[in-house]
Amino acid sequence: MSLNSASVDLNNSLKTVRLAWEEAKEGWDDPVSRSFEEDRWVPLENHVRAVVQAMDRLSPILLKAVRDCS
Repeated sequence: MSLNSASVDLNNSLKTVRLAWEEAKEGWDDPVSRSFEEDRWVPLENHVRAVVQAMDRLSPILLKAVRDCS
């Protein structure tokens, strides 16, 4: 698996989980759900987005390194 395809898979998984969270929030609206969203979900989503962006920036660099070393 290439870094690019791993990035796409991770991004697609984030979208899937985001949809599940949005669905769960429809029936779960209390202080615990708001705390979960603020303390767990939002930081996790931000971290995953940052990782996807880093993977996207790193992918062409790694491909060039592989070509240069071949």
